[in-house]
Amino acid sequence: MSIRVLVVDDQAVVRAGFAAVIDAEADLTVAGEAADGAEALHLARDLAPDVVLMDIRMPGMDGLSATRELTALDPPARVLVLTTFQRDEYIFAALRGGASGFLLKDCEPQELVDGIRTVAAGEALLAPAVTRRLVDAFKSGTVAPRSQRDARLDTLTTRETEVLRQVARGLTNPEIAAALGIGRSTVKTHMNAILAKLGLRDRAQAIILAHEAGLIRSP
Repeated sequence: MSIRVLVVDDQAVVRAGFAAVIDAEADLTVAGEAADGAEALHLARDLAPDVVLMDIRMPGMDGLSATRELTALDPPARVLVLTTFQRDEYIFAALRGGASGFLLKDCEPQELVDGIRTVAAGEALLAPAVTRRLVDAFKSGTVAPRSQRDARLDTLTTRETEVLRQVARGLTNPEIAAALGIGRSTVKTHMNAILAKLGLRDRAQAIILAHEAGLIRSP
């Protein structure tokens, strides 16, 4: 069964380009196209796409507002944000708004279709460059941690806390496995437990919570 994608961008030629890449894949199909956030919200309710490919800067309702609305639906839509803009506030706002992933528009077509598949499978996706910006922004003080520790962190075991620290530093599961001397499947098991205990949807939310709660201290 094909993964159904709603393409949202205010430029018709950009939508057409994305649609061509998506429809060229046997397991992907374009369910609909929208020129702004309001139209995306309307179509998402009617079409129930598996993934919404969302631009950020659009007239009327922008992509950030639309993302918040879409992820508040029942069931929530899975939104993959795709933009030319790399400003930190867009990244943070999109992730805090419930986006499942964030890619830059200059990514390769294969990265785009792989990203759609990843988000459709219920996983989070952050381009490596985006993850680095997210982590560096907290380290540099661009985004300040909250003044109080999040009590939810106390529900984690010592090993789960260490895994979360490594995730917050931007490490992948294989890198965490190597750093801690454990198997990749064990890292995945710990990660699933972390998300469940903290009430988080995905890795992106875990990175934000760890930094905002002060789990990672900047030098």
